[in-house]
Amino acid sequence: MKEWLLGIGVALVIFLAFLHVNILPLLFLGGLAGMLWFMMERRNGTPAIARDIPVKHHVEFDEIGGQETAKRELMEALDFLRYRDRIKSLGIRPLKGILLTGPPGTGKTLMAKAAATYTDSIFLSATGSEFVEMYVGVGAQRVRDLFRRARTSAKKENKDSAIIFIDEIDVLGGRRGQFSHQEYDQTLNQLLTEMDGMSTTQSPSVLLVAATNRSDILDPALLRPGRFDRQIKVDLPDKDGRLHILKIQTRSKPLAENVDMEHIARETYGFSGAQLEALVNEAAIIALRNNGDKVTQEMFRDAVDKVLMGEKTGRKPTEEDLERVAIHELGHAIISELMRPGTVSHITIAPRGDALGFVRQIPESDRYLYTLDHLKQQINVALAGSLAEELHYGNRSTGAQNDFMQASSLARTLVKCGLSRIGIVDEENLPDAVLDTEVRYILAEQDKITRELLKPFKDHILEFAHHIVEEESINGTEFRGWLDPIQATQVGAQKGVTIENTINIQLPETSHSLSQGA
Repeated sequence: MKEWLLGIGVALVIFLAFLHVNILPLLFLGGLAGMLWFMMERRNGTPAIARDIPVKHHVEFDEIGGQETAKRELMEALDFLRYRDRIKSLGIRPLKGILLTGPPGTGKTLMAKAAATYTDSIFLSATGSEFVEMYVGVGAQRVRDLFRRARTSAKKENKDSAIIFIDEIDVLGGRRGQFSHQEYDQTLNQLLTEMDGMSTTQSPSVLLVAATNRSDILDPALLRPGRFDRQIKVDLPDKDGRLHILKIQTRSKPLAENVDMEHIARETYGFSGAQLEALVNEAAIIALRNNGDKVTQEMFRDAVDKVLMGEKTGRKPTEEDLERVAIHELGHAIISELMRPGTVSHITIAPRGDALGFVRQIPESDRYLYTLDHLKQQINVALAGSLAEELHYGNRSTGAQNDFMQASSLARTLVKCGLSRIGIVDEENLPDAVLDTEVRYILAEQDKITRELLKPFKDHILEFAHHIVEEESINGTEFRGWLDPIQATQVGAQKGVTIENTINIQLPETSHSLSQGA
């Protein structure tokens, strides 16, 4: 209809101009009418520019790495759209919605694009913040328009299905009654109606795929069967998943022969898919910066440091400070290697971000359960930096602030999980005085243990610290080449881990850094 009116208006103007009629007043009135129409469209929630025109994506599931379980579950749900005749013969109701949950950067949006390619469907996308404004009714109107455009576009393209992807759906899907602004509730009510209401149509069918990091705050009516029928966890990839992602991301990159993808996958414990993509990109940028024609293992190592800690800063510590930083980091590295041999990957005193230096560790394997001994060893490693300073200088520095925070957090985890002297506790009813007393006791005990472990290395640390100051960075192999002969001459080095009790938590194991003094 709009196209017809526009065509008639243009033809009328041309005709009047041909008759030598003054058309300037008509042009002025037409411009004024167009401006008023534009303002009304914005007020009603329908943008004058169709920013959510259906987009054709050509993302295949094979291009998404590290999410085999999530992909398999999503593809099974999408088969209800692909094999509709067979589904109908079995009397199966088509799915109305699929909710993708998980940490940022794990590939939720990419999986939604692959879903549109897999089903050959119309694909529309929006974000939760686009539906809520200060004007009453705007959000509900935009929800109606989005579903209407999905159905209309599917009919125009002769397709029998459309996929709507809403990112950050927690913005509009939070529990009703929590906000004083009724616009949030009205927008959510309209979304509930569109997903499973009286006006819901079967042809063309509309599948809503949504993503969120906060599924715990969504309204129960949105999560019930018939609306979001499937909730798919898109979690951080394990080592095999990280290896798969790295292989996908490096397909177009010229790699040197010494690049060991298995080693990089082990080093990047806890990385998301987005971080791994950034890692490969940063390694290629380093190659460009160094005028190299191939990406080497050392470039990937520097890229891991940059993704974890940030770019190198312009700070120039004094020789005395560099020596202290090197001794501090050696303390972390020695205890880490004594506790779990082969885990030290990299030691550097190059300032990055807020850190003056750091030690990067490689976990033996991806962990999901942590033992009592393992957590105590993590406390030992965190305390070792400041204790190495004290053994050599007789005092400590302010740079260990982050280490102390990490050690305290681990000690609190021990108490809250029932792995301390006081046994099983009720976290909510545990008095702060009791918690603080037990935390101080745990830290004091591990402080004594760590101090005794470091004493045999007191006379050797300074020599290797000077080597680190000269080189700025060393790898784990070089560090072990220095440590192993010294360790072989020592008696009573404590090794190994005894499994006593386990708890289900996630702990970072990638680095211990010396922060800039407060």
